[in-house]
Amino acid sequence: MWESFVEKVLDLAPLLPRFLVRVFNISIISVALCACGSHSYQAPVTDMEPPPSRKVKTHTVAAGETLYSIAWRYDLDFQDLAQANSVGNDFKIYPGQTLNLNVEPRKPWAERQRQARSKLTETRPATRKVTSPPTRSINTTNTTKPEAKEVKSVQPLGWRWPLEGKVITNFRAKKGLQKGIDIRGKLGEAVVAASAGVVVYSGDGLRGYGKLLIVKHNDTYLSAYAHNRRLLVKEGDQVQAGEKIAEVGSTGTDSVKLYFEIRRDGKPVNPLLYLPKS
Repeated sequence: MWESFVEKVLDLAPLLPRFLVRVFNISIISVALCACGSHSYQAPVTDMEPPPSRKVKTHTVAAGETLYSIAWRYDLDFQDLAQANSVGNDFKIYPGQTLNLNVEPRKPWAERQRQARSKLTETRPATRKVTSPPTRSINTTNTTKPEAKEVKSVQPLGWRWPLEGKVITNFRAKKGLQKGIDIRGKLGEAVVAASAGVVVYSGDGLRGYGKLLIVKHNDTYLSAYAHNRRLLVKEGDQVQAGEKIAEVGSTGTDSVKLYFEIRRDGKPVNPLLYLPKS
């Protein structure tokens, strides 16, 4: 259609003054160039936004994983995870099992402690004060109160440093990136248990931790030792505070160091609040 229009215009050219022909030719060429340019292909430009983050609702157990390592991965309390999935008191799971990660957390540790003290007070027997009869001047003494039973703390005793070295990275709970501390060490140096407990995970299945140990101290506290060169204990082993359990390495990281965590009810806490002052 454009070509036929140009031909008709050129047929009329001899009838027009010369200067009008020049002006008209220039106009035609300009229009043609604009028309050609308007039909050129242009790649669409779209601002791609990152997909919205979605909370993982289930986890399929892989070989080598334990209930403790899965709870650790998702910042859950192992007892909450077990209860939500009807796992027995032995906390045994099997490869291929699908775990529900939507769990109802237990009451906070501080609240459980207050309830324990309140329950102890309610069950403590009342004491009676014995007074002397009004007609007799006999010295009497009050009956001795029964000794109050000590409330057993859920915090394990005897925390010690898992490695003697300088802390090179501190705990940063608010940012969520550094859930423990990094301690500088020498390759092959001894890593010891920070407190007595039982090994509930020994392996390298948690990405970013390298060769990792998780020790359960009681129903509230667990500790982790990551980036080891060598693991010296296995799942189910009982360890004592100060016992050698691994060797410092650089697995899962780019430098030789020990990464150490303490978790209370599945949530990371600052290890420096528990370890002795160095």
